[in-house]
Amino acid sequence: MTKKDIVRTISEEVGLTQQQTKVIVQKTFDGIVDTLVRERRIELRNFGVFEVKKRAARKARNPRTGHQVEVAEKYVVTFKPGKEMEQRVRDLAEAADLLAAKESEITKSTPFPNPPEST
Repeated sequence: MTKKDIVRTISEEVGLTQQQTKVIVQKTFDGIVDTLVRERRIELRNFGVFEVKKRAARKARNPRTGHQVEVAEKYVVTFKPGKEMEQRVRDLAEAADLLAAKESEITKSTPFPNPPEST
């Protein structure tokens, strides 16, 4: 799903134009980024927590050449999903597992027709 898809979906649900909705969605994203830069953390209840963390400098290996390279320290954004999101994703995974098991049972129990005899 892209930002454009999000704007379209929200626009249809709340009855605003896509342009009005686009401004609101962009302002929301800008607010999240601004808060991360200022406060290093933003908690959205029932959704998750975005946090800025510092990654230490380290040595790595270029997979193409095998040469060792220095990776400078940097700041990265991490996301920890909220309990509700984790549960919904877990439910989705469990449903997919059940569906796969049922399809496997059907495949095993459905006899294949005998191949024609060659003469």
